[in-house]
Amino acid sequence: MRLRDKVAIVTGAASGIGRATFDLFLAEGARVAAVDRDGEALAAQCAGRDAAMAIAGDVVDEGFARRAIAEVVARWGRLDAMVTAAGISLGQPALTTELEAWDKVFAVNAKGTFLWAREALRVMEKARSGSIVTIASQLAFAGGRGNAAYVASKGAVVSLTRSIALDYAASGVRCNCVLPGATDTPMLRRAFARNPDPAAAEARSRGRHAMDRFGRPEETARAILFLASDDSPFTTGAMLPVEGGWMVA
Repeated sequence: MRLRDKVAIVTGAASGIGRATFDLFLAEGARVAAVDRDGEALAAQCAGRDAAMAIAGDVVDEGFARRAIAEVVARWGRLDAMVTAAGISLGQPALTTELEAWDKVFAVNAKGTFLWAREALRVMEKARSGSIVTIASQLAFAGGRGNAAYVASKGAVVSLTRSIALDYAASGVRCNCVLPGATDTPMLRRAFARNPDPAAAEARSRGRHAMDRFGRPEETARAILFLASDDSPFTTGAMLPVEGGWMVA
């Protein structure tokens, strides 16, 4: 078990990549705090699992982030891994993106990542140990149509990851980023549903991947596990693509 006796927090843990990461971390021996707005889903997935802890709230709430991490440390005495998987996508090109939508996407994707990474750093820097794994997107490098705020916010996550990696490498804290391609999650299905022709949008997206399929959440979770675990002790500031060849197709 690669996370035996480790303590982790996963935001966005009620569905998609976050849920797959939560499940995998538990299977690998970690004690895991699941964070999400969907308290009902969290309660169901943590029920009967002594190594799981459900913490419901909004990731953009600074006070909530601080209290949640304090609660985890009070219960389990440490924090070894922080995974910022919470994210949203509203799907509009720049010209038709309202400021409210822009701010909402950046609040969850960029501000949420910053808040939880910062609060984790308060604990990890003192311990001189820890791994922060952020979730961006292959679109932060390759670009993508019709999703200006999402693509820009994921670019911000990439830059933030590099900044944290440099600032805290000497403190024993690593920070790395996973770049998923289109992954078969509820968020992806909602994105297709917003399109006038969902089937055509799905086919175009699938065809952008050299492997001609969408990713599975558990495939990205395995990459997150590698970066969160002691299997990657000399890796920080890295951008790990898990995108089926999108960027080379």
